[in-house]
Amino acid sequence: MSDLATQDLDSRLEQHRRELTGYCYRMLGSSFEAEDAVQDTMVRAWRSIGTFEGRSSLRSWLYRIATNVCLDMLNAGNRRARPMDLTAATPVAQAQLNARPEVTWLEPVPDGRVLPSVADPAETAVERETIRLAFVAALQHLPPKQRAVLILREVLAWKASETAELLGTSVASVNSALQRARATLAEQRPGASDAADPLDAEQQALLDRYVAAFEGYDMKALTALLHEDATMSMPPYDLWLRGHDDIVGWMLGVGEVCRGSRLVPTVANGAPAFAHYHPSQEGDGYEPWALIVLELRDGMVGGMDFFLDTKRWFPLFDLPARLDKDGAPVVA
Repeated sequence: MSDLATQDLDSRLEQHRRELTGYCYRMLGSSFEAEDAVQDTMVRAWRSIGTFEGRSSLRSWLYRIATNVCLDMLNAGNRRARPMDLTAATPVAQAQLNARPEVTWLEPVPDGRVLPSVADPAETAVERETIRLAFVAALQHLPPKQRAVLILREVLAWKASETAELLGTSVASVNSALQRARATLAEQRPGASDAADPLDAEQQALLDRYVAAFEGYDMKALTALLHEDATMSMPPYDLWLRGHDDIVGWMLGVGEVCRGSRLVPTVANGAPAFAHYHPSQEGDGYEPWALIVLELRDGMVGGMDFFLDTKRWFPLFDLPARLDKDGAPVVA
């Protein structure tokens, strides 16, 4: 293959990287595994380009390869989850921090890595809704092939015939798998969240109040922003809390170490998020503590997921490694 042809193929493959990453993320529930799966897809496509006969589009061919890669990875039997998928809510008086292996947890993902640039606002809203933590967690309850069918048909709007060709099965089989997947997803009930792209004035005001309450460690102001049944989780720990009393009890108990923190806005999984910086133990500036992903519902905060493995998440989200004493990013 000539250098020019090589460059052209590289360019054509790269055009599909972001949407393939979104597909693999929904399949696998892991941002890092999704990137690995897409890289494997690109390598397989490069090596077998000579067998591509053009009977389908390059995009469809890449999705076929990516699906096979994901199905191979899922054969290991690992299902990503949120803490609320594994245990009941814990009363704060009984709360214990039990860590589980990293492979257990559903991972956050930056929007820019998985959402293609589209001009249609309605299409953008669907894309964002289907990378929400609750929706991706619900997908993990589906058997791998049903998961692929539902994503291809419901999220990416593929025709039943196209999906059947990709999976090497019949239209009737695809329709049956989709019906079963819909039923399972309905049982999981990943409730709708408020659209937040872009934030409207009320949502921005809500987030401003959230930052002021959190940074001021004002629990009365904070709970005024939370639904009565709001949840709080802290992967890699399996503990999760529900309701004002238990959340405040935690924040004023073990969580008291977060007093005086700073929050820096970002976006994750189609939702508002914050980089949470904790006062440095050395007394100079602020250090990474958590990536907080919020669920907004009916004009209030319905959930707070604190992802504590900042060595993984902050570089992925291009977040500063440190803030100075005034809360400004420290340039290395």
